[in-house]
Amino acid sequence: MAKNKPEGYLSARESRRISRENRKITAKMEKKRKRKKVPESEYLTEMRDKNNAVEFDNLHTYFFTDAGVVKSVDGVSFEVPIGKTVGVVGESGCGKSVTSLSLMQLLQRPQGQVVEGAIRINLDDKAYDVTKMPDVQLQKLRGNFVSMIFQEPMTSLNPVFRIGAQLDEVISLHDGDGKSKEDIKKRTIELLEMVGIANSEGVYRMYPHELSGGMRQRVMIAMALACNPRIIIADEPTTALDVTIQAQVLDLLRNLKDKINSSIMFITHDLGVIAEMADYVVVMYAGRVVEKGTADDIFYHPSHPYTIGLMASKPVVGKQVDKLYSIPGKVPNPINMPDYCYFKDRCDMCTEQCSGEYPKEISLSETHKVSCYRYTEGGKKEGGEE
Repeated sequence: MAKNKPEGYLSARESRRISRENRKITAKMEKKRKRKKVPESEYLTEMRDKNNAVEFDNLHTYFFTDAGVVKSVDGVSFEVPIGKTVGVVGESGCGKSVTSLSLMQLLQRPQGQVVEGAIRINLDDKAYDVTKMPDVQLQKLRGNFVSMIFQEPMTSLNPVFRIGAQLDEVISLHDGDGKSKEDIKKRTIELLEMVGIANSEGVYRMYPHELSGGMRQRVMIAMALACNPRIIIADEPTTALDVTIQAQVLDLLRNLKDKINSSIMFITHDLGVIAEMADYVVVMYAGRVVEKGTADDIFYHPSHPYTIGLMASKPVVGKQVDKLYSIPGKVPNPINMPDYCYFKDRCDMCTEQCSGEYPKEISLSETHKVSCYRYTEGGKKEGGEE
């Protein structure tokens, strides 16, 4: 009698078959990406709104693994307006970081690929679709127009090089034309002082392990701002920091954004940080945007059951509870996503329609949009916002 196979079990033969198929798909995509002398007309595009710095339009980013295709980002659409901060919030594994890495085109290739959709970036006189750009052109955008503050400064900084050498390299690569070594060092010292490091000359000669977590994070911010980028991606820049240092880093980012008139895409799972920093909020769940709007829309009128659950799970000052709320259940398997609403199995506000296809985006106001059947004609009997 055959043993029962556990859920998600794959035989070696099946895994090899999936791997062969994936290699064919990714090889075709890589061949297209590695072409030389790609005409500009292929990646030239137009912004839907000239006031946006970046537009994500139906973005699909998949990882082709030996166990199957992981749909990390599955049809994400939102905008980052010029001079504004957009907070992207959601639990771990919902696709926040992969969305930002798709913009930078720093996905782990060949497994990670943008398979559909567009990411339009505004360069004032023209606009490019990042997903179709060759690597040579992308290198000119990274650092100069788009830069990223990575999640963990200790793993992002090279442990065998001094802080000064690492910052000097960024400036010489992206903004080094006509600059001597002394000019580059002077600019590095300026950057270290700009991010609030008092002993800038001393830190310039130090190694990463000689600095505290907050100091390393400041160095990463200095590195990201080295070329005055128009778009800053801050991927959980305050996660490992204590509350006082966290407040300093947020103030620093806010002041520097206004100083160089850039836009920030702020990725975090901390709703308190989002409330303090963001002008607009995008709530992601299982690779999709479930709700988006202004900060006031999301915090005062949360509409999707997942957003309502997130709000209920955060501690409130002055309110005593025995136990914080936690959303029941677990996220569906990204390799085998259901054909109905991804949150249905964890939701206690379901309507009869929730067993149908994934809900379409519904406008609750000019700025507030949600993907939930509770706001369709058939679901309105559930009544207002809970």
